[in-house]
Amino acid sequence: MTAWQWVKLVGNFLNLSTPAGTFVGVLGRAKFTRGPRGLYFANGYKLGFPVAGAFTMGDVILSKNARSYFDDPALLRHEERHSWQYFCLIGLPMLPLYVVGVVISFLLTGDPASRNPFERMANLKDGGYVERPIQPLGKTVTQAFSVLRSRPKGP
Repeated sequence: MTAWQWVKLVGNFLNLSTPAGTFVGVLGRAKFTRGPRGLYFANGYKLGFPVAGAFTMGDVILSKNARSYFDDPALLRHEERHSWQYFCLIGLPMLPLYVVGVVISFLLTGDPASRNPFERMANLKDGGYVERPIQPLGKTVTQAFSVLRSRPKGP
């Protein structure tokens, strides 16, 4: 690891984002392994939220998928960039700011990642996202209600 990676590792521990990621991984019954560059993988995450192939908290990358999911170097770079975002934002303030980014992106494009500044700075393509164009708000609202109407009704 480089000196900067050590600084991030210590910083994300002190700002509580890595301990929070560890706690969430334990709650989600994930299996922890060491990853490269000071990252930790928490695979087999069983909680249904958030709905994502992977998500990062501090230096912990959580995923419902197997460890081999992170054999993709582009995806690993994407998630590592998120770990740097936690460091730069002094930890857990990243979470509500990320949610604001999701809401803004969804309102602009109907997609939670396309205009989310955190996903864009982590490189949309590396994260497996497709950039959607900005669309009129009416179209976004229509899409949202269309999805809600098409959901199966419970018993």
